[in-house]
Amino acid sequence: MKTLFYTIKQSFIQFGRNLNMGIISIFAITCMLLILSLFFILAINVNTAAETIKGEYDSIEIFLLDETSEEDAMVMVEDMKTQEGVADAYYKTKEDAMKQFKERWGENGYLLDSLEDNPLPNSVVIIIEDLEKADALAEHAGTYEGIEDVKYYKSTVDKLLNVTKFIQIAAIIIMIFLIIVSIVVVSNTIKLTVFNRADEISIMKYVGATNWFIRGPFLVEGIIIGVISAGISLLITGAVYEKVVDMIGEQVYSMLSMPMVPGDFLMYNFAWIFVALGIAIGSCGSIISVRRFLNA
Repeated sequence: MKTLFYTIKQSFIQFGRNLNMGIISIFAITCMLLILSLFFILAINVNTAAETIKGEYDSIEIFLLDETSEEDAMVMVEDMKTQEGVADAYYKTKEDAMKQFKERWGENGYLLDSLEDNPLPNSVVIIIEDLEKADALAEHAGTYEGIEDVKYYKSTVDKLLNVTKFIQIAAIIIMIFLIIVSIVVVSNTIKLTVFNRADEISIMKYVGATNWFIRGPFLVEGIIIGVISAGISLLITGAVYEKVVDMIGEQVYSMLSMPMVPGDFLMYNFAWIFVALGIAIGSCGSIISVRRFLNA
C-alpha cells in the first residue's frame, strides 16, 4: 500500500511541476478524441441508416397503369407469391401510398392535402425473402402486362452500404494516426519530467529499486492525463450531439424516415471507449518515455 500511495502522490507532484506541458497533452488528446468522436458518430448513424433502409427497401414495387384493374393486380400478387425467394406480396392502392407519404413527411404531411388529384399509381409490393433472388424476381415482375414501371432499390442500398464501409475504414485509419500523434505528445511531456529526475532515477536504480517502482509515477501521470482528456472530450461531444439532435433530429426523421442514434445510448458507449483510449494513450506515452532510462 505504501508503494501505491507513493506512486499516486509522486505522479500528482510531477503533473503539477510540468503543468503547462500537461495541459498541452490534455489539449492534444482531447482534440484527437473529439475528431475521433465525429467519425464514430457519423459511422454509427450512417450504419443505422443503412440497416433501416435495408429493412424498408427489401422489396420490389410494380407500378400499375391507371387502366389496370384490381383483379389484374391480384393475379400478379398470386403469381409472385409462388415465386422462389418471395416472402409476401400485396396490392397497394394509390390512397394507401399517399397515406404512407403523409406519415413519412410527419408534421409537413398537410402540404400534400393541397394536391387536387392523387398523382401516385396503384402498385403491387413484393417482399423479398432471399436477396440473392431479387434481380431475377425484378426481371420476372417486368414481364406482366398493364404495368408502368418496376422499382427495386437494391442499387441504392448497395451504394449506401459502400459509403458506410468507406466511412468505417476512413475512421479506423484516422483513429490510428491520431492515436500515434497523441502518444508522441504524451511521451514528450513525460520525457521532460524524466529528464528533470534523471539523477534521482539513477540513484534509485543504484540502491536496488525495481524498474516498475521507478516507472509507476510516470505511468500514473500518463493515465491521469488520458482520463482528464477523456472526461473533457466526452462532455463536449455529449453537449454538441444533444444540440444537433434537438436541431435536426426531427427533420432527418421526417425526410428519411429514420431516427438519429439517441444521445444517451451513444454517450454511455463513448464513455468506455474514451476512457480506455485515454488510459491506453497515456500509458504508452509514459512507458516509451521512461524506457530509455531503464534500459528496458
